[in-house]
Amino acid sequence: MTVSAPPADFDSRFAAARKVADAVLFEGYVLYPYRASAAKNRLRWQFGVLVPPAWGADSGEHAFQRTQCLMEPRAEAALLVELRFLHAQRRVVQELRVDGSYATVPRLDLPDRVLTPWDEGVEERVQFSVPVSELGAEKREFAFSRPAREETEDVRDQAGRHVGLLLRRREEVRGVVRLAAEDLPGPYAVRRLTAVVENTGGWAPGPQGADREEALPHALVSAHLVLGLSAGSFLSMADPPEWAKEATAQCANLRTWPVLAGADGRRDVVLSAPIILEDHPAIAPESPGALYDALEIDEILALRTSALTEQEKREARGTDARAAEVIDLADTMPPEVLERLHGAVRSLREITGPPAPSGPATPSGASSALASDLASDLPSDLPSDLDISPDSLDALMDPGKPWWDPESDRSVDPATDRVVIDGKDVGAGSRVRLRPGLRRSDAQDLFLLGCDAHVEAVLHDVDGGVHLAVTVEGDPGADIRREQGRFLYFQPDEVTPLEDA
Repeated sequence: MTVSAPPADFDSRFAAARKVADAVLFEGYVLYPYRASAAKNRLRWQFGVLVPPAWGADSGEHAFQRTQCLMEPRAEAALLVELRFLHAQRRVVQELRVDGSYATVPRLDLPDRVLTPWDEGVEERVQFSVPVSELGAEKREFAFSRPAREETEDVRDQAGRHVGLLLRRREEVRGVVRLAAEDLPGPYAVRRLTAVVENTGGWAPGPQGADREEALPHALVSAHLVLGLSAGSFLSMADPPEWAKEATAQCANLRTWPVLAGADGRRDVVLSAPIILEDHPAIAPESPGALYDALEIDEILALRTSALTEQEKREARGTDARAAEVIDLADTMPPEVLERLHGAVRSLREITGPPAPSGPATPSGASSALASDLASDLPSDLPSDLDISPDSLDALMDPGKPWWDPESDRSVDPATDRVVIDGKDVGAGSRVRLRPGLRRSDAQDLFLLGCDAHVEAVLHDVDGGVHLAVTVEGDPGADIRREQGRFLYFQPDEVTPLEDA
């Protein structure tokens, strides 16, 4: 196989995908409150971890991931491959003693930071390209390795005095990227690409076994692929053309998921990540920088981080350079940047209409104009009884009116409405037994399986669905829930009626 160095436009072609790939690479790297001492930062590296095969067999971890997707390469096209992962680097803290020797310590307090042992993540990239015409059904291999390495860093206090050392060690990691492609039958020039990333390291646990912490320095962490075609395009796995749906469904992806990630909607780049994304993912333009705890909301993280005590910030700054950047970002974020994090609406579009009449307009007049514009802009196949009258929009135009007035529709009343379940009439005051799990219930619902509850209200949504607001029998907070109107909600097929007390 002809393996070539990356072409000159390699970086520019992958630039858009890398912005998202960076977020994948460091997903969960260090979690709020960004201190090594926090319990949530003691179990790390949760995504895309490929461990040495000798340890993965009995650990529940895996040594490889597999990507399969469809591509339409043009003649003479080259497949561009970039494997990215983190190499765990173990950091040890040593303190300088009076006699000039060094002692390994669990923490080293400095005026501006607190240094503790920690595993840092060093970004690694493996890049190459290969002609698509040379890929066949038999897998071709590209092996790579990263050698063991040790580094020492002097630790100095704010006065510049030498007070200790940071010792960093990386273990050797080895792996292989296996590529194959096969033509699919039919009138289209489509090929199924298979790309397997595997850890082939020879490290193995000793006779007494080993825990995950010992295996991680030999693992490929947050491993993911960025694939590109120098000429041609990939097909979407989520929304393929009709003729390719069956072939797409036959692609078998293990521990990774490929999405289109080319710039400006182009289809020549795929990001295959251990986190499920949509096609053409993007970082929100409002995001001020990497916060690493990406499952949280930027606004909440920024506010909570800025509210940490000075001692907590010292510990975070000493935990990791990236954690220190988060602390500095939160401390220096201007109010206008923080305000942007409160939310953004991206789906509104302008509705134009005739110019507004001169002179002061009444709310009813404004509603009439808006209703006319809306009616002319809506699809023609909406239900004929859809009400877009001026009266129905007055409440939206007048902030003094409630968004919903119970007196405006006496056909529904949560306190008196009833619903028939298993032949029994159920409403406010009825007793039911909860049996979630018939639909995609969340974990909190499943904890209530088999519990008895009181129905507080029967609610109807705009789609015609019925929901039961309930409180659980024996819940000491039931009175507070009733006072605040904060109930648990289940659908009729998720409960069994009981005899009322």
